[in-house]
Parts: sequence; structure tokens; C-alpha cells
Amino acid sequence: MRIAAAATALIACVSMSACGSSDNASQPNSAIPGVTAKQIAGVTATGEPGKKPTISFKTPLNVEDNSYVILQEGNGEAIKDGDRICMQGITINTKDGTEISDTWATNKPDCSAVVTKSFMGEEKYNIFKSMKINGTVAFGSNDQSSASSTGSTGASYLWVVTVISQSKDLTKAEGKKVADIPADLPTVTNAADGKPSIDMHGYKGSDKLVSQTLIEGTGPKCEEGDYAVVKYTGWLLDGTQFDSNWDSGSTFTAPLFSSSSGGVIKGWQQGLQGHTVGSEVLLVIPPDLGYGDQAAGSIPANSTLVFVVDILAKF
Repeated sequence: MRIAAAATALIACVSMSACGSSDNASQPNSAIPGVTAKQIAGVTATGEPGKKPTISFKTPLNVEDNSYVILQEGNGEAIKDGDRICMQGITINTKDGTEISDTWATNKPDCSAVVTKSFMGEEKYNIFKSMKINGTVAFGSNDQSSASSTGSTGASYLWVVTVISQSKDLTKAEGKKVADIPADLPTVTNAADGKPSIDMHGYKGSDKLVSQTLIEGTGPKCEEGDYAVVKYTGWLLDGTQFDSNWDSGSTFTAPLFSSSSGGVIKGWQQGLQGHTVGSEVLLVIPPDLGYGDQAAGSIPANSTLVFVVDILAKF
């Protein structure tokens, strides 16, 4: 399902760019190695680990940007480097203790966070690495810095995050190779690391979307509204490669829905739905589901696009 607004706010706080900067680094007060952020005092959590916690503190409570406190250590597996973690969360106004948002109410955890320094920044990475599944951590956020320029009183918040599960993304497609691939389609060959190469052998394209499974994975199915985490390579019909993320070692997160804030071409939105995690998919995308009569970088106008996409995870 698409991430709800509450979950989007929580993941923004967990990512390296939100919940303040590291202005408190000169005032270390942390028990976790590699973390200089100040700990929040006077906040407690009660309840069964892995369930929605009851958060208590005396109001009004003023918290600093980038502050944190681990409220429940968790009783599951240790969180490890590279884990994709699913989180439930609550946002609380610390002036009066009111809940502003709550993903527990809709049971829609956010699974977009990966425990790496590049995703979280070094301090949050070290915080999550110190936790276990079903652990709860609160991050402080304070609007005082932005409010001071307008003469208003800044609000402060607690972003209370419980990590409920962990998984590892695949590094390449894994599953059963499909035997009955139409003979007229381009031929795809994979290196040992999964990187694809292609032989067009004169293929002329299609005026309709082709979404052909090459390797069938056994993971969950991608549906409309999901995000698919992928590795991919794209070619023109003459065999010219115009894009790939294999050499960089990075992945791409593709929203399988239309978005005013950007997204992927319709051929991807439609072509990846219904395929399972672990699958490798050959997409042949006609111009009307690609970039149409507009050129896009090295892609000429009215181009049919050919992609090989490995689906490594979805959320």
C-alpha cells in the first residue's frame, strides 16, 4: 500500500535529512558509541514490546532537535547493517501530549527505511544498530529555530518509532527461470552477479506493453500503490544502452502509482504490477507509455524502450 502521510513523516524523521541537524554535537550525552546527540529526559513507555506503547511525560516538555531516547530495548533479533526495517510510529505534541499522527491505528507500517549510514546518517544508524526488533525509540524535533525568525513560539514534537520487523533486500533476481519465453522477444543473458545483457536480434518492438517474466521469484506480489526496489538496465531497439544502475551498486525505488511529485513512466507502473519479489522482468514499452513524442536525455522522441528489471523488495 502507498505510504500514508503519518508514515511519510516518520520516515522523514528517520532519514538523515530530518528531525534537526547535529547542532548538539558539542554537548554529547549519549550512552551509545558514535552518537553525540543529547538524550531526552523524563519520557517513558509502557506496554508489551511490539505493540503500541503508552508514552508518558510531564507537559509541557521542550525537546531539542536531534535529541533521542530509547524507550524499549526490544525482545527480538538484533537490528543489523543493511536491514530493511518496518516501523510503526506516533507523533506527539510535547506541549500538551496530544497525538498528531498514529500509524498503529491503520496498521500500515512504513518499510522504506534501510539501516545504512547513507540512508540514515551516522548517528541514527548507530542508534538503530543498538536496538532489537520490537524496540521503541523517540526522536525530538523542535520548530524553535524556524519560529524565531517569524516571532512565533516554536512547537516541539516526539516521533516515537517502534521497529516491528526486519528483512534483507535481494541483490539480484532469485527464482525459477521461465522456459516458455516467446521466441521473437530479445534474448537476455545474466552474468554471475545478475547483471543483464541483451541481444535484440532484429526485434522491432511492440505497439502494446510487453511484461514478460524471465525469472519468477517467490516473494510477495507488487500491486498498485506499492514501491518496488529494483535494479535495472534500459536499451533502445537498436541495442543502445541508455541507463543502468548495476555498475553503481545502487538500487532504485519505483512508485507503482501516478504522483504529482514525480515518479516513473506508465510502462513501469503498469508493467511491474503483478510480478513477485525475486522476479526478473523484461519490459517492452511503446512510446505512449514511455516518453511519447518528447526526447528524454539520450532517448530520442517516439522511442520504444526495452528494460530488464530485477525486483529486489517491495513495500
